[in-house]
Order: sequence, then C-alpha cells, then structure tokens
Amino acid sequence: MNAHTTAPPRPRYDDAALDALRTQGDPLADETVAAMFARKEVGDLNTLMRFFSTTGDKLPEKLPAAAAAYFEATAMPPAWVDWDVMEQARLFFMDNAAHINTGLSFSAMPATYAIPRLSRLLSSTHSLSYPSRRMANTGQFVTYLMQTNSFAEGSKFIPAAQKVRLLHAAVRHHLRSGGHWDVARDGMPICQEDMIGGQICFSILVLDAMHRLGVHMSEEGADAYFYAWRVVAHMLGCDMSAVPETLTEARAYCDLYLLRNLGPSPEGVALNAQLMRMYEDVVPGTLFDPMVPATIRFLVGDTIADWLEIPRSGWDTAAKAVPVVLGLLETLEDSSPYAEWALDKAGSLLAGFELTTLTRGRVMHHAIPAELKSEFDVKPPRTGRWVPPPPTAAGLTGTARGR
Repeated sequence: MNAHTTAPPRPRYDDAALDALRTQGDPLADETVAAMFARKEVGDLNTLMRFFSTTGDKLPEKLPAAAAAYFEATAMPPAWVDWDVMEQARLFFMDNAAHINTGLSFSAMPATYAIPRLSRLLSSTHSLSYPSRRMANTGQFVTYLMQTNSFAEGSKFIPAAQKVRLLHAAVRHHLRSGGHWDVARDGMPICQEDMIGGQICFSILVLDAMHRLGVHMSEEGADAYFYAWRVVAHMLGCDMSAVPETLTEARAYCDLYLLRNLGPSPEGVALNAQLMRMYEDVVPGTLFDPMVPATIRFLVGDTIADWLEIPRSGWDTAAKAVPVVLGLLETLEDSSPYAEWALDKAGSLLAGFELTTLTRGRVMHHAIPAELKSEFDVKPPRTGRWVPPPPTAAGLTGTARGR
C-alpha cells in the first residue's frame, strides 16, 4: 500500500464491536440487584413495587435503600429527547396501532425465538417462558410509551421501564450465580449486544413487517418511531454510544446481529409453538387459525419459519394476499376523511382488544424472580412512503439464512 494512502474507515459495527458488547451488562441495575439479594430484600421490593406504578408517586417508605437510590437516579428521561419527534412517534403509533402490533406479534417476537441464546434465556424463568405474559407485558409497555403523557407526572411508562431494567438485572444475577449459563460461550446474559438487539427487533423489524404487508409509512413517521425506541434503549440501560442513531445504522446492526445469532433450537420451537397457540386463542373461532402460522411464515421468511418448525399449508398463499387487502383499505382511507377516521378508530379498537385479551383486563406487574426454573428448559396514494434501508454487505451474505 502506498504510504500516503489512508485505510478505509472501519465500519461502526463489526464482529469485534459486538463481541465487546456481549461481555457487558448494566452496571447500575446490576449493582442494585446484587445489593438487594445480599440483604435478602427482593421479596419486600416486589411487594412495594405494586404501590409504585405512576410517575410522580412518592416512593414507598420501606423501599430498600439500594432500590430507592436506583429509582431516584433513573426517574428522568434523557436530556437529549426531542419532544416534537416523540409527538410524531405517538401520532405514527395512533395511526398504525394494529399494524405495529401485527409486526411485534408475528415478526419481531418469533424472530427473537430464532436466536438460540435468547430462547434459552427466556426459557430460564417461570414468567418469561410463557409467551402470553411476555406479549402482554410488551404490548402494555408500548402502549404506555405512546401515550400523550408518557414522560409526565401521572404516566406509567417510566416506572414500567425502571422495573423492566431491574428484571433484566435479576435474570443476569441468577444465571451467572446459579451455574445455568455458559458465560465463556454465550457472554453476559442479557448483554448489551442483546439489549440493543432487542430495541432493533422491536423497531426496524416491525417497520420491515409493515412494509412487507404493504402499509404506507412516511419517512418522518418511520424515523420518529425508531427514535422513540432509542429513548426506550436509554431508559432500559443500553450503552447509548453503541445504539444506532439512524435507521441506516440500525439496518447495519440488525444484519450483523442476526447473521451472528440466528439459528434453530428446541427452546425456540417450543416457545414459538406456545406463541402460535396463544394467537389462535385470541382469534375468534377456529376457521382462521391456519392464518397464524401462515402470517408468521410470510413475515419472517421460510428459513426462520423452518427453524421454528412452523407448518406449511395452503393458507401460505392467502397470507401473501394480505398486502392487497391492506392496499384496498388504504385507498378507501385516502378517499374520505370519514373513512380515514373510521379505519383509524377500528385499528385502535382492534389493538386495544388484542391487549385486553392478552392481559385479561389486568395491569401486568413486573417482579424480580426470586429463583429460576429448576430445569433449564421449557416443557411442552401517499407521498414519501418509507422504504427500508438496503441490506448491508453482511446482510446480503447472510440473506439465505433469514429468508
């Protein structure tokens, strides 16, 4: 090489960068949880956390000192939040609530089950091993995030984020101290690589699913939705120096993350089977039950679907017609403001029905598990339409793995 020739810039995300993230946890939450376990305060914390669910509430007087310091330190949103963009994200969610829930339920969630390390981790606790509870918690969390007062006094989002962060730390504590986890092979449980990967799955993979379904999204709306998940990443203890800042960066991270981690596992098959049974229970009657696996297969692709042992059927063709149906509905929506209002209202009601069915009308409470399962397994016409960022070189190399 010529002495005056400069080397091309190193990509922000490569195997070395993600290897480093795989060794890192969340120091603040980890130290808090370790202190409470050392003092045997977890039971008291779980009892008292039920009385702290709204921003502005006074912390319970008997809250363990370590927990009180943690809740006070994490009570504010990041100073860099652009509230105008967050409002755009809220409006995007209101306009696409049913589509976003579909992307979460039929694409992002199954995709995480095709990551063996995550499936083993989700199988390790009594609460997280049941997809209905996980989906209910996720749906409720997103609903809290997208409310008008999500960061104001009286909201439920910040306390929910604080509790989820502690829950992650508790799972890390159990897996590392109980001999259930091969740190040398799999890195830190719920590591920074996976924490950031989770935000990516619930943002860009949901947008990808909506695009595949033919949903029209503006570039501003898609950017704002992703921005909201960057705020979530901060609230859940992600290393923001490593979190993608744009959808283009998110595509680079997503491609590399999935290429490194996707694969088959018995835990993933079991978890996804439970997930499909849950969705079939939500859909009234049994006539349309085959559309559940067909829709998942359509959105995640044949390779991942085969790893998860999702059955093939004649309904696979019907699932491919969903974008046509949605396109007709969007044409109707564009034809009249009344039609637009009616369809948006119907979508909002559908999303609310799905959440109510999953939660059975109850508020889902996050609790720190006192112990893990005894066995580490699971028993049986618009303008500016958003277009996904193109796949990176890593993604192109691994395209056959995800499709």
